[in-house]
Amino acid sequence: MADRQRLGARLVLAPSEPIIFLGFSPRLPYPLTSTVAANFVVNFFGEGISMMQRVGSAGNTSNSLRPRKEKKLTYVLNGADDTKHCAGINCLSLLNSLRQDECDYLFTGSRDGTLKRWALAEDAAAWSATFESHVDWVNDAVLAGGNTLVSCSSDTTVKAWNFLSDGTCTRTFRQHSDYVTCLAAAEKNSNIVASGGLGGEVFIWDLEAALAPLSKSNDAAEDECSNSVNSLESSLPCNGLQPIKLSINSSQNATQSQGYVPIAAKGHKESVYALAANDQGTLLVSGGTEKVVRVWDPRTGCKTMKLKGHTDNIRALLLDSTGRFCLSGSSDSMIRLWDLGQQRCVHSYAVHTDSIWALASNPTFSHVYSGGRDLSLYLTDLSTRESVLLCTEEHPILQLGLHDDGVWVATSDSSVHRWPAEPHNPLKVFQKGGSFLAGNLSFSRARVSLEGSTPVPVYREPSLSIPGIPGIVQHEILNNKRHVLTKDTTGSVKLWEITRGVVIENYGEVSFEQKKEDLFEMVSIPSWYSVDSRLGSLSVHLETPQCFSAEMYSADLNIAGKPEEDKVNLAHETLKGLLACWLTKRKQRFGSQASPNGGILSGKDMSTRTISLSRVDVDGNAENDSTVHPPFEFSAASPPPVITEGSHGGPWRKKITELYGTEDEKDFPWWVLDCVLYNRLPPRENTKCSFYLHPCEGSTLQIIKQGKLSAPRILRIHKVVNYVIEKMVLDKPADSMNVDETFAPGMSGDQIPPLDGDTSLLPGLKPRQNLKPSIEILCNNQVLPPDMSLATVRAYVWKKPEDLVLNYRMLQGW
Repeated sequence: MADRQRLGARLVLAPSEPIIFLGFSPRLPYPLTSTVAANFVVNFFGEGISMMQRVGSAGNTSNSLRPRKEKKLTYVLNGADDTKHCAGINCLSLLNSLRQDECDYLFTGSRDGTLKRWALAEDAAAWSATFESHVDWVNDAVLAGGNTLVSCSSDTTVKAWNFLSDGTCTRTFRQHSDYVTCLAAAEKNSNIVASGGLGGEVFIWDLEAALAPLSKSNDAAEDECSNSVNSLESSLPCNGLQPIKLSINSSQNATQSQGYVPIAAKGHKESVYALAANDQGTLLVSGGTEKVVRVWDPRTGCKTMKLKGHTDNIRALLLDSTGRFCLSGSSDSMIRLWDLGQQRCVHSYAVHTDSIWALASNPTFSHVYSGGRDLSLYLTDLSTRESVLLCTEEHPILQLGLHDDGVWVATSDSSVHRWPAEPHNPLKVFQKGGSFLAGNLSFSRARVSLEGSTPVPVYREPSLSIPGIPGIVQHEILNNKRHVLTKDTTGSVKLWEITRGVVIENYGEVSFEQKKEDLFEMVSIPSWYSVDSRLGSLSVHLETPQCFSAEMYSADLNIAGKPEEDKVNLAHETLKGLLACWLTKRKQRFGSQASPNGGILSGKDMSTRTISLSRVDVDGNAENDSTVHPPFEFSAASPPPVITEGSHGGPWRKKITELYGTEDEKDFPWWVLDCVLYNRLPPRENTKCSFYLHPCEGSTLQIIKQGKLSAPRILRIHKVVNYVIEKMVLDKPADSMNVDETFAPGMSGDQIPPLDGDTSLLPGLKPRQNLKPSIEILCNNQVLPPDMSLATVRAYVWKKPEDLVLNYRMLQGW
């Protein structure tokens, strides 16, 4: 807590470290609390600014006194090939097969929120599986006991996976109070895994406890640590990892102890960015923004020593197999070698000119591979201090993994490269020439010493690459509120239709701003969703009741077989399209009326919610509600995943085609189920537009209305023309009309619209086709097109806060 309070008082600027902004952000759906490490972590990369923004759906909010906001539903629009990553690769892990008839595997974790498994051959890497459950960046992943892969994320969770499956997440753990940034595993003691994060917490997990079933007394704790979609994983094996907590915040997460009593010790007061364990799991080291290396005994949770020497954030740590020596890489650009027996730094290496974010050593711990923000991958002899530049990447290096005769490099790009490295015989690399002596210099001196004499890289091209998909870096919601214009890292501009989740136009490398101007439409539709590209692709967020504010006529959506004047709620139809597969499976399981609990929305909360809904809030076209219209059909070939949460657990993520049909209010927000199953929408505001209708100045036409009228915002001007013509034809006295009469929704174009409060048609109505278009409507002396809506008139023509004023006159020539 101390580091949070200290950071909260000022803006922290480190020379080579992410800038941390504390305070409030208009994009955050909740206030910043003292338990949040940062509002934004901004890495100033050469290719642009990468923002590490906290998601509102993650984290612990049990201590909040503010009323809880309704949970939202997010769907992520995938590219054409979802077997590839579409954002930076934060981590990688390698599995070497023990049998010759089995292939090796590479596991990658990305900022797109997924992990992927790749089958490795000598000169190829083939996609094998995608692990999809995290709802934010995957920050680290390690292989543990048995068939277990453990990952951690900015969604504050640690997840265990069966890595031989097709993407099965066996358990989710929510002990951390903030982003989980790093993991460490003991290579020869597969039971030990450690996790650390921005909350200053370090947990040590015993995987052996995963095989022991939780007792009945721990039922509540099991609910606390289980995956948010309990029904999705109820049949999966339980991987209940036992935590030992190393933190001064010993009581902060007492409610999340899973029934275990954590071992607390005085530990990190600030964020943890790096962890490492020796092969036997008898020693653990950690580092972070406190600039010190802490050494722990993971068997007791006791701190054994603290090593000082770095002047900035420690971002990478390595231990040799015996636990005698430790390597650390820091944002001060220095690599330090520590002798833990002597409790001091025995060597320091000034190789890089910027932050060091990744370290890897050869099996004998005689040479170290290092990479970071300066895009360079160096090989350094720890005894002679001789260094050589292996290669340079186009993006900052985030993690390294040695495999056979090469090194896999993860960067902030969506592609992964393997470079020659000779880890079993590093001297071969030095024989190629280009080496230099890594002195014991400060950051500024190292930079000066290398400027103008940059070493020549040994290798120019990687030996193998796994290409990714360019991530989206810019987006703009267009005025029609169905299309979003995007630009990716290659400069390619595309047009997405978010109600179907597809790219409808690829413009190539053109000017984003110019294309945005070209696609401008003079139309006003309420903003019913929000979009971000944090995961490298478009994430569309729907929140109640705002998402139900936008409607269009079926004629404008070109829906065949549906009356042209029917109003279509865009969010309602989009949700139906997203959950069409889920609804089909549900009907197959339970029938059209049945549900597992006898009613999908059970409990006190739902009874109070549904009882307040009026008849107006129920869609009147119930017989057609199961139909998914073409403008809202999502592709089964590239289905988007949904991210949401229900009344239990936490946020979860799953492709819409992989939902089981058994999910209920424990898994989905109540308003989503209310909408899709019962066609009930929450009360909506500002759905109508008030206006005055007067003859033009100097016109001899009669005044057909003295008071104010109101009509749906989407009403077209040609409907107002019809109204004026019919009033003039009937010659109805103005004083016989109600002052606040309203155009009825869904008016037919063939007859006079009925007025609110008077459901009977007035006598003498004539068919519309017998009337001649002799009237035109003006606003601010501008003639309005017949297909323009009242909302558009108000937004682009009237442009005043007062009630809209429309004028009518005879067409010239009449």
